[in-house]
Amino acid sequence: MKAWYNKVSILLILVSLVYVTYLTYISSSKLLVGAAVAKNHDNEVVVTNIEEFSTAYYSGLQKGDVIKSINNHKVKRPLEVQKYNSNHVSSIVVERDGEKVRVKPDLMNDGNFTTFVIPLIFYIACLFCCFFVLKINESKKLFSALILIIFLLSASLAYLSAGGSAKGDLLSRCIMVFTLTSVMLNYLLFLYQYFKELGTVLFNKKVFILYSIPVLNLVFELFRTQLFFRHYVPKINLLSFFISFIIVSVYFGSILIKSKDTEQAHIIKVLTIINILSFSPFLFLYIIPYVFLGTDGISSFLAASFMFLIPFSLVYQFMTNKIYNVDFILSRLKYYGILALTPTIVLVTVFELMGSPAGDYYYFRLAILMYLIMVAVFYYKEVLDFRFRLKRVSEKFNYQDSTYKFTQLIRDSTSLTQVFEELKNTILEVSLVSRAHVYEVSADGSIKLHEELNINSFEKVYQKEFKKVTSEIGKIVEFNKGFVMKIGERGGKSFVILCLSKMNTPRLTLEELSWLKTLAFYTNVSIENVMKIEELMSHLEEIKQQESNPVWLKKLMYTIEEKQRSDLARDLHDSVLQDLISLKRQCELFLADFKKDDDPCREEVQDKLVQMNEQMSDVISMTRETCHELRPQLLYDLGLVKALSKLVAQQQERVPFHIRLNTGRFTASLDLDSQLNLYRIIQEFLSNAVKHSQATEVLIMLISIQNKIVLHYEDDGVGFDLEKNNEHSMSMGLSGIKERVRALDGRLRIETSEGKGFKADIEMEL
Repeated sequence: MKAWYNKVSILLILVSLVYVTYLTYISSSKLLVGAAVAKNHDNEVVVTNIEEFSTAYYSGLQKGDVIKSINNHKVKRPLEVQKYNSNHVSSIVVERDGEKVRVKPDLMNDGNFTTFVIPLIFYIACLFCCFFVLKINESKKLFSALILIIFLLSASLAYLSAGGSAKGDLLSRCIMVFTLTSVMLNYLLFLYQYFKELGTVLFNKKVFILYSIPVLNLVFELFRTQLFFRHYVPKINLLSFFISFIIVSVYFGSILIKSKDTEQAHIIKVLTIINILSFSPFLFLYIIPYVFLGTDGISSFLAASFMFLIPFSLVYQFMTNKIYNVDFILSRLKYYGILALTPTIVLVTVFELMGSPAGDYYYFRLAILMYLIMVAVFYYKEVLDFRFRLKRVSEKFNYQDSTYKFTQLIRDSTSLTQVFEELKNTILEVSLVSRAHVYEVSADGSIKLHEELNINSFEKVYQKEFKKVTSEIGKIVEFNKGFVMKIGERGGKSFVILCLSKMNTPRLTLEELSWLKTLAFYTNVSIENVMKIEELMSHLEEIKQQESNPVWLKKLMYTIEEKQRSDLARDLHDSVLQDLISLKRQCELFLADFKKDDDPCREEVQDKLVQMNEQMSDVISMTRETCHELRPQLLYDLGLVKALSKLVAQQQERVPFHIRLNTGRFTASLDLDSQLNLYRIIQEFLSNAVKHSQATEVLIMLISIQNKIVLHYEDDGVGFDLEKNNEHSMSMGLSGIKERVRALDGRLRIETSEGKGFKADIEMEL
């Protein structure tokens, strides 16, 4: 199915080439179009009028010429001249001022250059693009490629056929009418199919019923002589193009609104701009004046020349699936468009004062021309400035390049001294100063030199200037032989650079001020980064000397541990526990059926089944407790107090001592991590009591007082000697408790001795 796309495309291109050959023949033979003839009193055929800018006008015929022969055949009657209007004319011999002049076809005369040569160049450009599309589509086999070729051919043939239509050729006029009125619809069809192949349907395809408009226009043109409104047919054709342009533009607007947050938004925006820029001049400078105002605007061929934008932009998009980022270009054109207004008005005013206007809409056309030239010059100037920025100014004052080099140099700096050295070198290379020093200005006004060098200090000489610049980064205060500038601040200190020259320096220009402020901002960022790195390294050194992990690391480790506990509990509950419950249920059902049988031989088997069922119940209960210990669900749902109450109740059932829990005065609101840590600490205390204490009474109190939380644990067990803690098996449990207390940024105090029980108090700030 897809194989015929390229074949149809090639066929259309070949047909267009045949038609262009025919137009070339028309353009080189219709010499008499635009000439009116009549007989004079000597019974000779005389040119009575030459229509301005017609083929006869550009071929060299003049009013008053006596036509002697056409194609070497003598002419005796005006009817013979009219007969040659539709035939090939190779030469015309006229008598002018008593001399015979031979007029021959010239394909490169002024008229043909405008009506044929320029449109032919546009056609060749479109044809070149069509071949590119065919080459790309050999592998892709896209239907949108065929539509794109149809669009390119219709746009170029509409432009090219206008010349043949102006020469009175019916075929050229019909093709021009059909292609002109359908070109916008072809454009819309291409976009519809292109985005459909990308997976996006832009709009309902019923809109293509509008193709009936070009068909209707073609019918009007074919039967034009028989219609009562035949004089309005040209305006109807142009009005049809106007309507199709408006419809397509409305569709573009609605599509842009609907897809402004999608990936295709930028592509649609670019294609909309191409559409407007290509056809707007023809619409606003020719169609609207001619159809609605009844006057002639600029030449239709000149207005249509803007269609040169179409082939290159659209084919680039089709071939690469990429689009130019036009946002920057549009912003620059808008900026230069505003700049161009003033010189345009001034130049038009000067032309008005210098002489009389020539032709209709002279000032309007002049203003448009001047405005476009100004915008182009401004834009091209910026391109040149960017391309040759290293050559258009001397290296001494190349501020943009020096800023770029400075940012590259400070990227590898690891100390303030390196940053300041790079800044000083950059300023000394570009500016007119010869010395630069960096000072530290404290909040109390004290000033000291940052470098530890044996040089003359200037802090007393320029003390007032130093104080003036400390208010903001990049502030500059100038004096006779240089300037001072604040380049950064950190920890209540301001860093100021003093730049000096041996002689009086000129005032800093706006460009220099902007450059220096940019350097100051970059330097301030580097100072922040370097000092943060130094502070971090110092902190790491302190931690290394303490040989203990920082609080934030402990919190992170416990958070990860709790997450692993929670994941394990969830896995046990969702898999192992559910399988055990299901197995126990099956065993109970089987046991119920087994009991119905009175066979005494089965009593032993029945007892075994009952024993297995009880063991499974114990395993299920133990698994549930393990899940709860790993992830205390009640703590997540109802908070720390409820979770502790349940923990104590569960422990009370299996321990030989009495547990008292007092949380009545605990009202603090804690984050989940803190609650989990307190829960684990109490859990560890109870575990140690079961293993080591041999106590009969255990007291746990959790209270909140003002901005403090206190956890008190006490038992009447055997206790132990703190000095021999490391040799005691309980030390492992206490070690975990100490780490958790440190993670809470709290304090742990223990009172115990052999035979006198165990007490522990934990305090933490809210």
